Amino acid sequence: MIKNYKLFIAFFGFVPFMFSQNESLQYADPSNCREGETIEYCITHKMMQELLKDPLILQQNKGNILLQSASLEKINSGGIEKGVIYKIPVVFHVLHNGGVENISRAQILDALFILNRDYKRENTDANTVSAVFQGMPIDCEIEFVLATKAPNGACFGGITRTQSILTTNLGDDSNGNPLDNVEGIDQVDAIVAGNDVYQGQWPGNKYMNIFVCKVVNGAAGYTYNPWSSGMSTGIFVLHDYVGTIGTSQESHSRTLTHESGHWLNLSHTWGPNNSPGNASSCSDDDGVPDTPICIGVSSCAMNSNTCNDLLPANGVTSSWTTDVVDNVENYMDYSYCSKMFTPGQKSRMRAALISSTGGRSNLWTTSNLLATGANGTTTVCKAEFSANKTTICVGESITFTDDSYNAPSGWAWTITGGTPASSTSQNPTVVYNTPGFYSVVLSATDGGTSDSETKISYIHVLPSATAIPFYEGFESYTTLNNLDLWSVYDQGVNRPFSIYSGTGYSGSNCVKLNNFSETSTGSIDELISAKIDLSFLTASDVVTLSFRYSYKKRLSANSESLRIMASNNCGDTWTTRKTISGTTLGSLSSPTAWTPSTISDWSTVHVTTISSIYYSSDFRFKFNFTGSGGNNLFIDDINIYSGAPSDVIVLAGVSENSSNLSEVEVYPNPTDNELNVHFSIPSDENILLQIQDVSGKIAQTQILKAKMGSNLVMLDTSMLSSGIYFVNLKMNSVQKTIQFVVK
Repeated sequence: MIKNYKLFIAFFGFVPFMFSQNESLQYADPSNCREGETIEYCITHKMMQELLKDPLILQQNKGNILLQSASLEKINSGGIEKGVIYKIPVVFHVLHNGGVENISRAQILDALFILNRDYKRENTDANTVSAVFQGMPIDCEIEFVLATKAPNGACFGGITRTQSILTTNLGDDSNGNPLDNVEGIDQVDAIVAGNDVYQGQWPGNKYMNIFVCKVVNGAAGYTYNPWSSGMSTGIFVLHDYVGTIGTSQESHSRTLTHESGHWLNLSHTWGPNNSPGNASSCSDDDGVPDTPICIGVSSCAMNSNTCNDLLPANGVTSSWTTDVVDNVENYMDYSYCSKMFTPGQKSRMRAALISSTGGRSNLWTTSNLLATGANGTTTVCKAEFSANKTTICVGESITFTDDSYNAPSGWAWTITGGTPASSTSQNPTVVYNTPGFYSVVLSATDGGTSDSETKISYIHVLPSATAIPFYEGFESYTTLNNLDLWSVYDQGVNRPFSIYSGTGYSGSNCVKLNNFSETSTGSIDELISAKIDLSFLTASDVVTLSFRYSYKKRLSANSESLRIMASNNCGDTWTTRKTISGTTLGSLSSPTAWTPSTISDWSTVHVTTISSIYYSSDFRFKFNFTGSGGNNLFIDDINIYSGAPSDVIVLAGVSENSSNLSEVEVYPNPTDNELNVHFSIPSDENILLQIQDVSGKIAQTQILKAKMGSNLVMLDTSMLSSGIYFVNLKMNSVQKTIQFVVK
C-alpha cells in the first residue's frame, strides 16, 4: 500500500553487526506471543530496528530503498518474464549440544517439504480461505532446494551439525564472561568454526542459511530483510518449530514459511513491527496493496476487522474498494490458521530476488545453482545410515534407515550377526538372535558413483539375563566401553559415565560422571544395565535396588537430578522409579571438582518401587542424570535383591524372618590380620560362616556350633589379599551378609 517501501541496503561481504547487547531481545515479551505460547513468534523487526540504530547502515539503507523500488517496478510493469521459478539453495545448520535440538534429517526434510508446499500453493487448506480471499492464494513460483555442495566444493547432504553450548546462547563462556549473542553472531561463529562439513563462511548470496538452535533470543524464529550477503543474515529458528515431526508439531510448522517471507523482504501484515494487536498499526502498513490494513492477531480470529481499508495508510490507499475483514490467514500474520500469500506479496518477494540487495539476485543464477549443487544433478558422495535402536535383546529386530546423500538408487548391506546377513533394500529390518557386538556396512550407489560406510560394534545384542541377587562394585573393570553388562549414553560433549580408580565406597573403583566439566544446562547422561532376571518372583515378593552415591553441587543455586528408571521390555520403554534432586541430591557445594575421600562423603539409597510389573526376564534399570552446570557424581555398590532394604551388600536371598539372626556386626573394618564377627541367635543352632570375595569365590568356610544368645567368632584374615570381602552367615533358611575390607 505504501510506495516508500521499508527495505534495506545491500552488502556483498560479511559485515559484522555493530550494536550492543539489548537484554529485551534475550527474553520474550508476553504481549507479543501467540495465544497459548510463552515465546515470541518472531522478532525480525526488532532485530532490524536494532541494526538500523547504526548511522552508517541507516544511511546506506536509503540507497537500498531505491534498488528495491526499481525491482518492484520491473515486476509490476511486466518487465520480468513471468512463469520463471526462482530456485534458492538452502543449508540447514543444526547447532546442538547433544540434546533433542539435534533434530533428524527426516524432520528437516519434512520442514523443507512444507516450505515448498506453501510457496507453490500446493497446500490444500489454501482452498478453505475466507470467502473474501477466495481465488487470491497464489503460487509464488519460488522453490527452496537443499544444497549438495559446500563452499569448498565438497559434496554434502545440505545439513551441517555443530556441537556447542551456544545452541542456548545464554550463560557464561569458558572464562566466566556473559555471552553476548543478541545478534546471533556467537551462534554463527560456533558453526563456522566447528561444523562437520566446512569450517568457513557460507555466504548469504550463495545459500539461504537456516540456523536450527535450542534458544534464539526468546523467539520461535527471526531473520533480517535483505541488506547484507553475510552469513549471519540467515534465518534463526527453534528446533521445535521446524516441520511437523520429531520435536515439532503442526501448529509450529509454518514458522519457516513466515521467516522466509521476511528474508524475501515481506513485513508483517500490519507493518514493520513485532507488536500484533497494537491499534496504532492502522496508520502503518506492510507495503503490499492487496493485504487489508490491520493491527495483527495472535490467534485464529477469523472475524477480525480492525482497520478501515478505505482509509489511507501512510498516505497511500489500498487496492480494496470495500472494507474487508483482516487477512488473518496470511503467512505473515501470527495466527495458527495461516495458509496463503497474496499476489502483491509474491511480487514483493520476487522483486527481492531480482535485486542485488543482500546478494539475492545471485542465488538463483545458473552458475550459483551449479556451484552449490542445487541444479538438480546429484551424485552419491556419502553413504550414511542410522538405526531405530542399537541395543536390543536376543530375538528383537532393528530397522536401519539409509541417510546417504545425494540421491542413491542402489544399496548393499552387510549385516554381521543378523538375519538377513545382507540386503539390497533401502531400509532393511534385521533380527539378531545371538548376543554380542556387531558391525554394519552400507554401500550406496547412484549407478555410477558409490560410497560405503562401516560402523564397528554398532549393534549390541545383550546377553542372557543375570540372576539376583546382583551386585556391582566395578572392581574388575578398567573401562565401560563395549561391556555386556553396562552401557552408557552421553548427551553432552563426550563426558560419559566412566570407571574411576582411586576411590569408592567399597574398594578402589566406582563409576564417575565428569559433570564438573559439563557446563550446559539440561545435559543428560545415563548408566544402563543389561538384563536382570526377575521372572521367578511372585507378586508378593519384594525387590530392593540399593546403591551408594557421592555428589556435591558446584554452586548453591544448582538444581540437578538423578533418576532411577526401570524397564520390563529390555529398554524399549522406561519409567522413573525414584528421583533425587536439588538439595536432596546434595545440600553442600564445592567450587572445585568434587571427589569423595571418606566413607562419610557417600549416601546410601534404597529403591523399593520395583513392583511386580517389572518381574520379567527382560528387566533393565538405569541411572539418568540431568545436569545444570553442577559438580561430579560418583556411584558404587549397586545391589538388587529380593527382600527389604539392607545397608550391607546382599549376595544371597534375604529371609523375611532374618531377625532370628540378629546383632550381626564385624570389626575392625577395615582389617588386616584378624576379623571379629559378632551375632545373636534365639536358640542353639549350627551356623554356616563363609568369607566370599567380590567375584563370588569362597575364601573360607566354617561350621559353627553357636549357642543361644551372643556369639563372637575371631577369623584369621592375614592370608587374604587387600580388597573387598563379604561375611555370609547362614542359619537354616536365614542369611545375613556384611561387607568388610582387608587393608
